[in-house]
Amino acid sequence: MKTANIAELKNHLSAYLAEVKRGGEVLVSDRNVPFAKIVPLNYTDDYEAEELELVAKGIMTLPEIDEPLPDSFWEEERPNVPLEKILEIIREDRDER
Repeated sequence: MKTANIAELKNHLSAYLAEVKRGGEVLVSDRNVPFAKIVPLNYTDDYEAEELELVAKGIMTLPEIDEPLPDSFWEEERPNVPLEKILEIIREDRDER
């Protein structure tokens, strides 16, 4: 993985993006403190343009594996959590971002 500070990234953006296109990753730092990572999109042929746009905006992430869940997953007992509690947890999580 390559590392670049903001000025270096701005000055050589094309070279860093070419590295990402080849499958590499770039760690971006500000005053030697990493704060972002540029990574290639995986499985782009399997996704619609709208989904890829959401990924680019940081709203959605693509799965790291592209395999269906095993049948045993669907046979597991589901937790007995009231819908209101689930919604409360989701709202709290969103408020923290």
